[in-house]
Amino acid sequence: INAEYGYKMSLEIVLDRVTRIYQPGESVKGIISVTSKGTMAHNGLSISMNGTVSLQLSAKSVGLFEAFYNSLKPITILDYNVEIQKTGKIPDGTSEFPFEFKLEPLEGQTIYETYHGVYVNIQYVLKADLLRPMFGKHLMKTLEFVVEIPATDIPSASPETFLITPEKLENIKKTSLKNVPNFKIVGSLDSSTCIITQAFSGILQVEHCDAEIKSIELQLVRVETCGCADGFAKEATEIQNIQIAEGDPCRGFNIPIFMIFPRLFTCPTLGTRTFKIDFEVNLVVMFNDGRLVTEKFPIKLVRGRKDQVEI
Repeated sequence: INAEYGYKMSLEIVLDRVTRIYQPGESVKGIISVTSKGTMAHNGLSISMNGTVSLQLSAKSVGLFEAFYNSLKPITILDYNVEIQKTGKIPDGTSEFPFEFKLEPLEGQTIYETYHGVYVNIQYVLKADLLRPMFGKHLMKTLEFVVEIPATDIPSASPETFLITPEKLENIKKTSLKNVPNFKIVGSLDSSTCIITQAFSGILQVEHCDAEIKSIELQLVRVETCGCADGFAKEATEIQNIQIAEGDPCRGFNIPIFMIFPRLFTCPTLGTRTFKIDFEVNLVVMFNDGRLVTEKFPIKLVRGRKDQVEI
């Protein structure tokens, strides 16, 4: 957070919350700390608060959707600027300048949760600028803060059971089924609607399998959709992959399914006019001969209420 230029002056933004987490309607406040070795003249100190949604297409989608490629411009959610001090001098030592912004969107815009994706990014940034005289180098410091939006209504848990057998596999020719080992994998998910601060959980059981299993993994996938009236580009990319079983598991043994959703790289499931953010969990069974069996579970992420005690 500390930006130092040369050896004479440094600039720092310090928020009033160590977590840097804020909710819509709250005040984002803190101090700009300027440390100077000797008295330094300046031409103005200011700070801005900016929130944007950045959209982009994958390389393969650009060719398909050149018509609206240029229409995917960043969406400005909020953009505020405050002049802290006009032209003057910074005294020797450390000087602190307080600031405060109300976390409210621009007219006609909506605040979304912070999210760092591949083709969709929602980011909120503070930027402090200290302008120096003609021969002095300007000082600039940025600091990202996090926006979280508590849910007003949380859907009830939606438990889901599953059964994986060769006959239920998709994207495979019936004539090729004879080359697939005979197996039966059963299990259950505690809920396909998940509170983002709690674990994705359930159990899995290999009832029987003719071939040896090498490992069983859980893959969390983001599905990002960008577009406009001319068309949409949908891309799925991996967020994380964790192993829940290594080696050939005992038949009939309950294997726990447990995965924590990573902060910033996930957000509540979101759908707007120009972009969507969805999530899936893939259950991947790897056999010793290199073959894979994948079962996909679409999930809905929600955030808990502000007054809810989350475990």
